[in-house]
Amino acid sequence: MTFHENGTLDVVTIGEAMAMFVATEAGELAAAERFVKRIAGAELNVAIGLARLGLKVGWVSRIGDDSFGRFTLQQLEKEGVDHRQVTTDGRYPTGFQLKSKVDDGSDPLVEYFRKGSAASHLSAEDFSRDYFGSARHLHLSGVAAALSASSLELSRYAAQEMKQMGKTLSFDPNLRPVLWPDKREMVRQLNLLAGFADWVLPGIGEGKILTGYDQPEAIADFYLDMGVKAVIVKTGCDGAWYKTSQGEKGPVAAIRTENVVDTVGAGDGFAVGTISALLEGKSLPAAIRRGNKIGSLAIQVIGDSEGLPTRAELADD
Repeated sequence: MTFHENGTLDVVTIGEAMAMFVATEAGELAAAERFVKRIAGAELNVAIGLARLGLKVGWVSRIGDDSFGRFTLQQLEKEGVDHRQVTTDGRYPTGFQLKSKVDDGSDPLVEYFRKGSAASHLSAEDFSRDYFGSARHLHLSGVAAALSASSLELSRYAAQEMKQMGKTLSFDPNLRPVLWPDKREMVRQLNLLAGFADWVLPGIGEGKILTGYDQPEAIADFYLDMGVKAVIVKTGCDGAWYKTSQGEKGPVAAIRTENVVDTVGAGDGFAVGTISALLEGKSLPAAIRRGNKIGSLAIQVIGDSEGLPTRAELADD
C-alpha cells in the first residue's frame, strides 16, 4: 500500500485485532455449524470507519505470525489503514472470537479467545515518537488499556507524549471488566487515561460505573473538573447528551431505525462520526448528530465495521 508521501496522519490509535466468526443462523452458539469470517476490535473499527471517510489513519498493534494475523493485514490494506507500526510477533498468536447471530435486536453472545495474544504484549516500546507525532489526533479506548499491564503502559505513555506535543485526544471507556483484575483498578486506570483527553465519550452505564453518578450532567462534570474540554454521554435510544468546559450543554436526539441486526459496533460508529466531524471543525452538536447517524448505520448489518459508511454513503454535509 502506498501511504501519503509526507507521512502525516490525521489520527493514530492503538488496539487489538481479532478474527471474528459470526454464526450464520440464529440460536445457541454451541449449535451453530456455519460461520462467516470478519475482523473485529474496537479501535480497529474506529480506524476503519475514519479511513472510509477519507481521513489518514494509523493503527498500532501486534499480531501473530499466523493466518489470522495475515487476514488482519489484508483487511488493513483493503481499508486503507496505515499499518507501518503493526509488528508481527511470532511468539504469540492473533486472537479470535465467536459471535452468535440474533434476529430480535438483542445483544449477541460473544466468546473471546485472546488470552496471551500478540496484542496483549504491546508495551511502551511500541511507541514511536516520529510515527505518533506525525498524527494530529490520538484516539484511545479502554479495550487496549485492559489487555495487559504493558498495554496499559503504552496507552498511558502515548497519551502523555501526545498531550505534550500539543495533539488532541479522544477517549472511549469501552469497558471490559472481565479483562481487569478488579473493578476498582479498572475505574482508577481508565479515569486516569480520561484525564488526558480533550473529548471523553462514555455510555451512560459506563459513566455510572466510572464516576458513581447516573445523570449525564453529573458524569460530564466529573470529567470536566479533570480538565477535559467536552464530554459526550451516549444515552442509548435517546441519543446523546453533551457538556463542554465552556458550559455549553444539551441533548442530541437519536436517529431511529427499525432494522436492528447487530448492536455490536454502535459505540465505535458513534466515535467515528463524532471524532471525524470534530476534526473537520464542525460544532459539537453537529458532530454528535453524525455520530448518532453512523451508530444507527452500524447496527443494521452483521459485523462490527461492515455498516460504517464511506464519505459518499454518509452524504450528510
